[in-house]
Amino acid sequence: MIYENIRRAVFLDRPNRFIANIEIDGGSEVCHVKNTGRCRELLIPGTAVFVQDFGGPLGLPRARKTKYDLIAVQKGERLINMDSAAPNKVFAEWVRAGGLFREVTLLRPEYRYGSSRFDFYIEAGGRRALVEVKGVTLEEDGATRFPDAPTERGVKHLRELVSAAAAGYDAYAVFVIQMKGVRYMEPNWATHEAFGSALRDAYQAGVNVLAVDCFVTENSITAAEPVEVRLGRGVTRNH
Repeated sequence: MIYENIRRAVFLDRPNRFIANIEIDGGSEVCHVKNTGRCRELLIPGTAVFVQDFGGPLGLPRARKTKYDLIAVQKGERLINMDSAAPNKVFAEWVRAGGLFREVTLLRPEYRYGSSRFDFYIEAGGRRALVEVKGVTLEEDGATRFPDAPTERGVKHLRELVSAAAAGYDAYAVFVIQMKGVRYMEPNWATHEAFGSALRDAYQAGVNVLAVDCFVTENSITAAEPVEVRLGRGVTRNH
């Protein structure tokens, strides 16, 4: 996945979930934050960030209220993509390149099943799969965790995946880690115990739980390699 017109800036503050103030070209600008998670460990005043510039010679497109989107943030030596729209695009590129199945004949986004809308429905080699994708940006000492804020919607999706697995689908919860150089991924039990329990129960009920890290540059993000998933409470899975 490639971004155009990326520029370096400095994060100043975040008045609400949707916007941030940044310093660029010697002045202050309002920037759209494409991630409504807390991201408190990333968005620290003075931190270097990378933003996408939508201000062309004819001005902003009508649909936009801000000139910039926040795409990535520098955390020490690690560059982290925090665009919440990126994981699904990265996953789709990964699948088309043979990263999950061979001989994919159908890849359909936004697929409704039961009372949920899953990120993808896939047909490959006579198999039918439902996939829910989650982006991961929370990292500490090489350990990554999801979620960074409680997500009842995430719990609901996991329960629906269990139902899908029982109905004969291949069911997948895939965590796209929006950075490189991590050791493992685990549910964030301290932030949302119900999600951790739901993920563990889903795994034990036959849902495939996978994680993949990403190569991240200032203007790109690409799926890289599988990462170990540690579900906790005695359940561990390697990929």
